[in-house]
Amino acid sequence: MLRVENLVVGRGAGPVARIERLTAAQGEAVLIVGPSGAGKTTALLALAGLAPIHGGQALLGGIDLTALDRRGRDRLRGSAMGFVFQDLHLVAGLSALDNVLLAPFAAGLEPDAPRAQALLDSMGLADLAHRPAERLSRGQAQRVAIARAMLLRPRLILADEPTASLDDQACETTLALLLQAARDTGAALVIATHDGRLRQRGLTVFETEPMS
Repeated sequence: MLRVENLVVGRGAGPVARIERLTAAQGEAVLIVGPSGAGKTTALLALAGLAPIHGGQALLGGIDLTALDRRGRDRLRGSAMGFVFQDLHLVAGLSALDNVLLAPFAAGLEPDAPRAQALLDSMGLADLAHRPAERLSRGQAQRVAIARAMLLRPRLILADEPTASLDDQACETTLALLLQAARDTGAALVIATHDGRLRQRGLTVFETEPMS
């Protein structure tokens, strides 16, 4: 599903990190690890077409991400990827349901409100679908962000430090939700993390190599 070889990623005009190799099959979860500043988030952004790729190869279902122009990257991200940002990026003033429905809106697709509601239901948020984002707890907001990433049945889910600020129980719950999301949608799941608790779960680990 996802195969990366000698991928060099950057910020602006300069390369900052390299991933020698990364593979993730359909429904499989893998970790990108490394200390703070090692380029983990930049690597995720590059896979999503939101940061420059300076070399190497990244294939998603046979599509070479490095060969796409900006419009092609935008189309692929909208149709085939789900992103769970560390800061979640829920929109204040919009309900949980409307935040989930931002995914098709951003991709120029028709909203699927029944599926969005079903995803919230599956995450224990059935009674909170119409609650404004700013009135959700951190854990509830994170579940909304995961539901948003799942809505379009992506082939690739990218999650940036999803457990970094969570206690042990919330960490376990969030990881379980992400793993279930990958299985339910048949997506490859790539998690960037420095959380040692995730490394203890037996997931395949790939490292970023900072470039000076």
